[in-house]
Amino acid sequence: MKRFNMNLFTRRFVLGAAAGAATLMGVVGASAAADKVTIGALRFTSHSPSFIAVEKGYFKEEGLDVELKFFQAAQPIAVAIASGDIDFGVTALSGGFYNLADKGALKVIGGLMSEKKGAPGNTIIVSNKAYDEGVKTPADLKGRSWAMTQQGSSFHYMAGLISEANGFTVKDMQLKPLQKVGAMIGALKSGQVDGMAIVPHIASALARGGAVKVIGKIQDMTDYQVTTIFTSTKNTEERKDVVQRFLKAYSRGIADYLAVMQDQEKDPAATEAMVDLIHKYVYTDRPREKAAPSIKAGAVYLNEGAALDVKDVERQLKWFQSQKLAPASLTVDKMVDASFVETLK
Repeated sequence: MKRFNMNLFTRRFVLGAAAGAATLMGVVGASAAADKVTIGALRFTSHSPSFIAVEKGYFKEEGLDVELKFFQAAQPIAVAIASGDIDFGVTALSGGFYNLADKGALKVIGGLMSEKKGAPGNTIIVSNKAYDEGVKTPADLKGRSWAMTQQGSSFHYMAGLISEANGFTVKDMQLKPLQKVGAMIGALKSGQVDGMAIVPHIASALARGGAVKVIGKIQDMTDYQVTTIFTSTKNTEERKDVVQRFLKAYSRGIADYLAVMQDQEKDPAATEAMVDLIHKYVYTDRPREKAAPSIKAGAVYLNEGAALDVKDVERQLKWFQSQKLAPASLTVDKMVDASFVETLK
C-alpha cells in the first residue's frame, strides 16, 4: 500500500492555492485597470482617430474601456461632458463650450483637425440656384443666406472668417440656424439657403452628384484649428493619468491615419483597409463602393500627437467674444490645459 506523503500534499496544496490566487488577482487587476471612458464624436472622417484607436485596440492597451457616443452637432458634446454623461469630446469649439469653460467645467487638452494648404479641408459650397444668380466666389456671399447648426457653432465662426477675409462683416450675411447638418444639406440642395461650409467628404459627394457648386475653401481665408480635444476640468485634475493614457492612444490613431490617408497612392492596400475601417462609422447607410470615394476625399490634415494651436484657439475666443457669443471674462489660460500635448508655435 502506497503511503500518503503529507509533505508532498501540503506543498501541492500551497502551490495550487498560490497559482489560483495569482490568477484571481490577475483577473481583478485587469478589470480594475480598465477605466471606463466615453467619447463624444461626429460621424465625420476627421474623427477617424477615435475609430482607429477603438478598432486597433490602442485604447485597450492603455487600460481604457472606450464607448463612442455619437452626436449631431458640437454644442451638445460640451454639455454632455459638463454633466458627466461623457468624458471626452472631439469637435469644434462653440458658444456652448465657452460658457461652460468660463464656469470652470471644461478644458481643451489637445488639437485635431487643422486647415492646412494642400490638404482637404472645410469647403465652401452654394446651391445651384445661388450659383446661377452669381454667387461664384466667397466674396459674393455678402447679403446671402448661410446655413449653420446653431448660433455660436463652428459654421457661424466660418461665416465670420469668410466675411472678414472679403471686406464685410458676418452681420452682412443672413444666418440660418437649422440645428442639424442633415437639415443644412437639405436646405442647400433645395435652394432654401444660399451657402454653407462643410467637411470635404460631404462637400465632394454633393458636388459630384451635381447637387451643389464648390466656390472656395476655408484654408484660403486663414489658418484654423478646426477641432479640438477637450474634457472636464475634473478629469484634468482628478484623473490626470486617464487623460494621459487617452491622448497616448488617440495620438497613435492620428499617426495611423496620417501615414495612410495623406498619401493614398503609397500603399493602396493599406488605403483600402483604412477605408474599410472608417466605413464602419462613416456613411454606414451606403454600400462600401459608394462610400469609399467620399472617405478618401475627406482625408483632412490632423495635428501630429494631438498638438494644439493655442494662438489660433485664442483668436477664435476673441472673435466669439466680439460677437457676444462667449463670456468677456473667459481667458485662454482658463479654458486650455496645455500640459498634456505639444503646442504649435
